Amino acid sequence: MLWTVIILGIVEGLTEFLPISSTGHLILVGHWLQREGPYWSIFEVVIQVGAILAVVVEYRAMLFGMLLRPAEQKSRRLIVNLLAGFLPAAVLGFLFHDAIKTRLFGPRPVAVALIVGAIAMFIIERARPAARTRSLAELSVGQSVAVGIAQCAALFPGFSRAAATILGGLLAGLDRPTAAQFSFLLAIPTLAGAAVLDLAKGAHGLTLVQFEWMALGLVVSFFAAWAAIRWFIRYVSHHSLDVFALYRLLLGAMVLLLLGGLGTR
Repeated sequence: MLWTVIILGIVEGLTEFLPISSTGHLILVGHWLQREGPYWSIFEVVIQVGAILAVVVEYRAMLFGMLLRPAEQKSRRLIVNLLAGFLPAAVLGFLFHDAIKTRLFGPRPVAVALIVGAIAMFIIERARPAARTRSLAELSVGQSVAVGIAQCAALFPGFSRAAATILGGLLAGLDRPTAAQFSFLLAIPTLAGAAVLDLAKGAHGLTLVQFEWMALGLVVSFFAAWAAIRWFIRYVSHHSLDVFALYRLLLGAMVLLLLGGLGTR
């Protein structure tokens, strides 16, 4: 149990903000570890909260400034942009949450989404328009809506919320660091909303010991996510997303090979 909690916490933290799909990796690792049952579904939601807290801590000055001075133009603009980016996936996620969980949470759908996302990354890196927005202060509502629409692709587990939002940002004219930063901040309402929805549906009946394991997983996820955020911003400032696309392509192909190709979940 201890090592399962630590492994899943590390996987969630490291993959949540990299464009390789935390949900997809949790499904694959969970399948490998043979962990099933409603408790683990709730556990995965809780450790996502650890990743959210990592963003809050990393961008605490910006976020607290926004909350303490919401009437200022800079704060108001960021609030509007985050709301515009959050709403499209929030609406679709609320409407199709149960169907997605039932039909798409399996290794094969994840593998397909990893490969499709990898191809999209290769194409967009080469066909995207020149960057015209190089800071969050320059971000427009239209660009935020475009990123929000792109985020809807992440409702398919394995595509990656980070990949969808960063690619959407690149297509909307953001440079890589700005697209990554907006992706991180957009994760706060998006993941928090998903966590509330999942916890409201399944958190009853848990024991004190189970809550303690969740707390450990949350802490592990927090530190892993914080390290990933800091590293990723430095990396994308000087490199393309090709290495992540290649990783996704190889992982997706390997999973399909091990599972015997396409078919049922």
